[in-house]
Amino acid sequence: MEIRVLRYFLAIAREESITNASNFLHITQPTLSRQIKELEEELGHPLFYRKSHSMTLTPEGIIFRKRAEEIIDMVDKTWEEFSSMGAVLSGDIYIGGGETKAIKLIGEVVKELLDEHPNIRYHLYSGNSIDVTEKLDRGLLDFGIVIDPADISKYDYLPMPAKDVWGVIMRKDSSLATKEYITKEDLLGRPVLCSRQAITGGQSDNAYMKWFGDDYKNMNVVTTFNLLYNAAVMVERGVGYAISIDKIADTSDSSALCFRPLYPPLESGLNIIWKKYQVFSPAAEAFLEKIQSKWG
Repeated sequence: MEIRVLRYFLAIAREESITNASNFLHITQPTLSRQIKELEEELGHPLFYRKSHSMTLTPEGIIFRKRAEEIIDMVDKTWEEFSSMGAVLSGDIYIGGGETKAIKLIGEVVKELLDEHPNIRYHLYSGNSIDVTEKLDRGLLDFGIVIDPADISKYDYLPMPAKDVWGVIMRKDSSLATKEYITKEDLLGRPVLCSRQAITGGQSDNAYMKWFGDDYKNMNVVTTFNLLYNAAVMVERGVGYAISIDKIADTSDSSALCFRPLYPPLESGLNIIWKKYQVFSPAAEAFLEKIQSKWG
């Protein structure tokens, strides 16, 4: 199985056409068709449904596309790392994280490093802790930012000098919007949207679940979410009350939404994590040294 053929496969999957893919790749249609046929024979499964003017992925093809994308991402990342090993510090740094105001701290580090090493490039990936750690494990990210509760026992990590404040996102015309704080009793019987990461963390020290205690099973959870943007849209449409961290959804004067903190107060720490025994590129090593000097 050659990297070149994986790129051919991904081009066809994207274009859904041998003709369009061959034009994009600048190779002949017969050559491209033969390469894909040989790939299918090697795998022992058909990857495409073939129609007169289109090609769509089979179930096996969908699985293979995910694996091929991961392989190509890793190959490209490796190439970039070795290409950057010159006298001038350059290269690419891949950082994943959830929605948190702590990204401002990352921005400060990035700005300092850019001033010192303008040839470094940064790639940000958004996702919850499960998404981030999965990509970290596969070598597709150098660093991950995770919000408690999150299991970081198998990673090296550095606590970030920031805390996220939990509260409730609601419409400004809601009856709860007149309150300064929101208690568990305020939420009982009301439709609630909850962070999937927070309620499925499975940790004994899950502060989020401890805050709710036995009352959580009495909550009317109508929706779970992993990132807040879509949940905020649901709240704006009147679906319910979203329990989330502050400073993520738009609760400005021009917004229909507002934020009210929980009482008793609930805060979550944040950590930047990386794989144990990770061999970093020079660029990623410089980033690690910078955050350790600032936050360590």
